[in-house]
Amino acid sequence: MRTVLVKLGGTLLDAPESRASLAAQIARARQSGIPMVVVHGGGKQMTRFLAERGIESRFVNGLRVTTPEAIDAVLKVFTGSVNKELVAALNAAGALSVGISGIDALLAEAEQLDPALGSVGRVTRVNPLVIRVLTENGFVPSIACVAGDRQGRIYNVNADQMAVAIASGLAASQLIFLTDVPGVLDGAGQIRPALTAAESEALIASGIATGGMQAKLNAAIAALRSGVEQVLIAPGATENILERLLDGQSVGTRMILQEVAA
Repeated sequence: MRTVLVKLGGTLLDAPESRASLAAQIARARQSGIPMVVVHGGGKQMTRFLAERGIESRFVNGLRVTTPEAIDAVLKVFTGSVNKELVAALNAAGALSVGISGIDALLAEAEQLDPALGSVGRVTRVNPLVIRVLTENGFVPSIACVAGDRQGRIYNVNADQMAVAIASGLAASQLIFLTDVPGVLDGAGQIRPALTAAESEALIASGIATGGMQAKLNAAIAALRSGVEQVLIAPGATENILERLLDGQSVGTRMILQEVAA
């Protein structure tokens, strides 16, 4: 059975109740025999951590400018508190989880995206061996959105882009973005239950999908074009959302590369 990768936004992981609910759903999916991998963000927690220390968060095109001070916080927050709280929740739910990042075993190698952004990285290569070792032995990898390179440099990576890179490297059957939005909206504010890559590009070109949703659609298109069968964008706070998506229910937006001719 091919792997399902779930990307969890930091907002969903911030509240213990939401974290426990999602962990329980992931655990049930794993216990049903589906190999599960989790990639998580933590931007909300990061902003709070920096603010508590008097450090202002700056963003360029939605990406956090990552100074040497901020990269220290990236490690403390993403690979530290956020990752280990998620691992603990999964363990409590009955899915033995292993918390790692892209640095571990060069799972995700990266290069600097833009000097103006500091230590923000773009994943250039994925070595999925460590994930396969874990999933084939029944564990659930929980992966923080931090990458490295062969010279020992550390990079902050956008969590959506990290999820796409790893899902592509694994040739995952599904990439599920659990978010704080109901799905992809059209110009009338209605949820689009299904989208092809071309239709998604049209939403971006027309200015309907902007900001965070534009970034998510671009990430989803990249995943589809690199071999992921389908991408789902759905509201993570909805009750039993993961089971419903895995059962094929129409919740949020399902994205595929193109429609199959009848």
